[in-house]
Amino acid sequence: MAKKMSGKITAGLLSAVMLGVAVPFAGSLVNTNSGKVTAAEGTVLYSNDFEDGEVGKFNPRMNEGDSVKLTVTTGDAAHGGSSFLSCTGREKSWQGISLPAEGLMEPGEEYMVSAAVKAQWYCEVVMSMQYDDSTGTTHYVNIQKATSQGEWQEFDQVKFSFPKGSTNCSIYFEGNGDAKVELYLDDFTLSTVPEAELEDIASLKDLYSPYFRFGTAATDSELASKSAQKLIKKHFNSLTPGNELKPESILDQAACQSKGDNVDPQIKIDAARGILDFCRDNNIPVRGHTLVWHSQTPGWFFKEGFKDDGDFVSKEVMIQRMENYIKNVMNALAKEYPTVNFYSWDVVNEAWLDDGSYRKPGTYDQDRNSSGWVQVFGDNSFIEYAFRFARKYAPEGCKLYYNDFNEYMPQKTAAIVKMAEELKAEGLIDGIGMQSHLDVRSGSDAFPSVSAYEKAMKAFVDTGLDVQVTELDATVSSNDEAGFKKQADYYKDILDCCKKYADNISAVVLWGTTDDKSWRASQTPLIFNGDFTAKPAYYSITEDMKMPENIPTEPTQTTEPTTTEPVTQPEPSTTDPVITTTPPTDEPTTLPPSQPATPGEEDVKASKYGDVDMNGTVELADVTKLSKYLLNSETFPLGSKVAELNSDVTHDGMVDSRDLSKLLEYNIGKIPESEL
Repeated sequence: MAKKMSGKITAGLLSAVMLGVAVPFAGSLVNTNSGKVTAAEGTVLYSNDFEDGEVGKFNPRMNEGDSVKLTVTTGDAAHGGSSFLSCTGREKSWQGISLPAEGLMEPGEEYMVSAAVKAQWYCEVVMSMQYDDSTGTTHYVNIQKATSQGEWQEFDQVKFSFPKGSTNCSIYFEGNGDAKVELYLDDFTLSTVPEAELEDIASLKDLYSPYFRFGTAATDSELASKSAQKLIKKHFNSLTPGNELKPESILDQAACQSKGDNVDPQIKIDAARGILDFCRDNNIPVRGHTLVWHSQTPGWFFKEGFKDDGDFVSKEVMIQRMENYIKNVMNALAKEYPTVNFYSWDVVNEAWLDDGSYRKPGTYDQDRNSSGWVQVFGDNSFIEYAFRFARKYAPEGCKLYYNDFNEYMPQKTAAIVKMAEELKAEGLIDGIGMQSHLDVRSGSDAFPSVSAYEKAMKAFVDTGLDVQVTELDATVSSNDEAGFKKQADYYKDILDCCKKYADNISAVVLWGTTDDKSWRASQTPLIFNGDFTAKPAYYSITEDMKMPENIPTEPTQTTEPTTTEPVTQPEPSTTDPVITTTPPTDEPTTLPPSQPATPGEEDVKASKYGDVDMNGTVELADVTKLSKYLLNSETFPLGSKVAELNSDVTHDGMVDSRDLSKLLEYNIGKIPESEL
C-alpha cells in the first residue's frame, strides 16, 4: 500500500486538519486570522476591500423573489481594515455571493482569485464557477473548498478558467450543507496569471525525434494557461485530451432522449474544442482517448431510453449503440476538425483486472471496479465489437490501441497479450498502450522495477504490434533532493528501456505537463515544476543525447474526412439545470499502480476502516493521526499494517489525501460510518 502526500503543502494541510477542513485537490489553502490577501504578479482586474462601503460588482446569487442580500458591514470582525461584505437571508445552500464575468473575464483565459471568506458558524464555504456551454446546458464546478467555524479562511491565488466558447459565466461563494448560515467576504482580488518565461533548454520532441513521438496530456482548463501552451509547443508533438473526449464529456443525455431513438447516442464535442482548436492551430497530432471504458461512462448509457432509472438494455441494443456512438464521434471530429491528425485512438481502456479477469457487472457510478459493458455482454466480448467499429469509422491512417494501467502485473500482461493476438489475427488492432503510472518510493525499490516493466514491454513488443507509452508519470514519496534524484534515475531507466525497443514504439506520452496540474500532484510525478522549470528528471532523460541534424517537422494533415454521413445534432435541451456541488472532474480517474504486498502480509485485513489509531472507534483523533502520517511526522502504531489498511477509507490501495478528506467528512457528519 502506498502513501501519497506532498511536503510542499504540509503547513496548509496541518492547519486544515486541526480545523476539520476538507483538503482541496487544487489551488492552495492558508488558514490565518490576520493579514491581507494580495495578488501575486499579474494584472489586477478587480479588487474590493469594501472600505469605501460599496458592494461593487458583486451580486447576490439567488432566484427572483428570494431574499438574499449583500451589505457592507463595519466592525472589528473584518479580515483587513474595518469593513467586509455580508451575505444574509440565505435559504438554499447554493445561494451566496456572485461575481459575473462580463467585462472582467473571458472564456479560455486563466485567472486567479485571492480572497478571505468565512461563515457565521461551522460550514463548508466553496468557491465555484458557473457557465453555459454552446448547447445551453449550465455547468456548476467547485473550484476550492474550506471549512470555517466563524474564522476567516484565505483562498490564496486560486487559479481557474471558463471553457472556451462558454457564456453566462460567473464565479461565486456558497455555503455547502447549511442553507441559512451567513457568509462573509473580504479583501477580494481578481488577477490575470502571469506568463512564465521558459528556460532555454533542448526540446524533448526534437531530441527524441530519432526514436518516437514525445507527447503529453492536458485538460481544457490547463490550456487556458499561456505558459502551458508555450511549454507544450516547445517540447511535445502529441497531445492527449485528459478528459474531454471521454464518454461522460461528450455523451448528451437530453439529446439522446429527445431523439426518441433507443440505439443512436447523441454527442457533443464542446468540451474538447479548446484542446482541438489548439492542436489544429499549432499542427499538433492528437491521441484520441477514449472510446469504450467502464469508467467516466454514465450508467444511463446502458439503460433503456437513456434514463438513469431504466432497465439495462439487451446485448443486441448495446451493440447498435456502440457502433452509432463510435460512428458519431468520428463523424463529428472529421466534420469539425478535418485537418487535425488523430494519429491514434484508445479504442478500449482498462478492461482487465490485475489478476487477468474481466471486471464485475454493474456501472461505474455504483462501484468503480464495475463495468456496464460486462453487465450487458456478460464478459469482455464487447472488446472485439469496439475494435471492429473503430476500424470501420476511424480516419485513414489512424492506429487503434488497447490501453491499460498496471500493465506490468504478470496476469494482466498475459491477458492483454492473449486478447491482442486474437484481435491482431482479425486485423482489428494496431497497438497496445502502456499507461505507465509508476511509483518511486524512498527506502525501497521503485514499483514496478525496471526489469519488471521491461518484461511487460517485451511481451507486448513480441506480439508484433506497435507499443505506445500513453500516460507516463512516476510519483515520489519525498519532495526533496534525494527524492527527485531517485525519480530522475528511474525516469532515465524507463526512457532507456523505451529507446531499446524504439523500433516497436511509436510514442511516449507523459500524463500532464507540470506537477501542480497532475492528477497525482501531491507526489510531484512529472518532469516539469509548477513554475514550468525543468526538474532533475528532465535532465536525466536528456543527458548525453545529441540534437539530430535533421529534425522532422509535422506534416500538415491532408486526409479527407470520412465519407460516412455526419449526424445532425438535435436542438439544445431546455431542461432546467440542477445545482450541484460535485468536485470538478478535470483529473483522470485511472487507478494508480497497485502496490505489491510485503511478504507475510497477504492475509492481513483491516479491522475497522477509519480507525487509524486502532482504539476501536472512528473519531477526530484518527484524522489527526492520519494527517501526521501523511506529513511524514509520525508513523502508524509500531508500524502496524492493520492501521495502514484501516486508513485506506477510499479502498483504492493507496493512503493519501483523498482518504483524509473522506475521514474528515465522516467526522463532521457529512457521511455515515457505513460509507467508510
